[in-house]
Amino acid sequence: MYVRLAENRSQVLEPAYTGTVTNWRLHGPRGILVLVSDLTMTPTGLDQTGLDQTGLDQTGLDQTVFGEGPVADSRDAARHGDALRRRELAAFLRSRRERIAPEQVGLPPAPRRRTPGLRREEVATLAGVGVTWYTWLEQGRDINASPQVLDAVARTLLLDPHERDHLFLLADVADNSGRAECSSLPPTAQMLLDKLEPYPACIRNGRFDILAYNAAFDRLMGPLDELPFEERNSLWRMFTSPECQAATLDWEAGTRRMVAEYRAAMAEHVAEPAWKCLVTRLTKASPEFAALWEEHEVASPENLTKRYLHPEVGLLKLNYTHLWLGRRLGTRMTTYTPADEQTLERLIELHNSGGSS
Repeated sequence: MYVRLAENRSQVLEPAYTGTVTNWRLHGPRGILVLVSDLTMTPTGLDQTGLDQTGLDQTGLDQTVFGEGPVADSRDAARHGDALRRRELAAFLRSRRERIAPEQVGLPPAPRRRTPGLRREEVATLAGVGVTWYTWLEQGRDINASPQVLDAVARTLLLDPHERDHLFLLADVADNSGRAECSSLPPTAQMLLDKLEPYPACIRNGRFDILAYNAAFDRLMGPLDELPFEERNSLWRMFTSPECQAATLDWEAGTRRMVAEYRAAMAEHVAEPAWKCLVTRLTKASPEFAALWEEHEVASPENLTKRYLHPEVGLLKLNYTHLWLGRRLGTRMTTYTPADEQTLERLIELHNSGGSS
């Protein structure tokens, strides 16, 4: 067998072997043969993966000999892509910061500034984050950012919805805010909802956050306008609102299905804070939800019939239909149409009265 030794022994990093001081020392009449590849260590640092910049591991052996070359290549490609993304994020943050005058964010005007816009220290203070952390973020360093912190930075830099989405994409952070989904809905969505009057209709995401609705839906399920966004959620209201519980005649079967739908949808978002937070809040607020959640039932949304006892017009039998707007996020428009003539008459009566529950 032909073995090629490294030309320069000092370049080889040897692993320690029990019972030997060095592999190069002769033991009696024989020596220890060390097998190495054609490639040897170069004087570069090792990264956190244990590979140096040449793709060699800490033993100095070329990992392609053992079939790990593609793995190393994929890691290098991923690191390169992350570096480009962070560089673009840094440039984007600087450009947004430099376009904002101090008086736009409530700071006194400063005529003598070497650079346009806000200083990094001012952005960090207004966003409630550390100056060093924000400086590193704007320098493109490899640091982690939570959705809450990025939200604060976005508000401080006065980003519009498209710029906010761009910020989260460059930071490689999922924007789990239902508010962001509300702002991303086109104006035509609300126009379409309004045109469905007197039929109730709304737009919800997979978490059952109510993103938009028409007046008929508000009269049926509301009032919603006066609720904080965190409580404008169909699942939350079904378990915590006595009015919703009393008006929903098939409450037990309906809530069981909603919890099963939520668990099934959460499989794609299991690590996202907004999904976990709603489960935590509901578990603390409702023993009924906690018990259903422990059953691990799953279900997909279906078009069914809902019986609702409205305090003003009485019993309503409604067929609800889901029209999907964004499958992954579960965003869908749900329309409620009368299942019989009596329900149609009562919906028209409710519409004409302009009343609310």
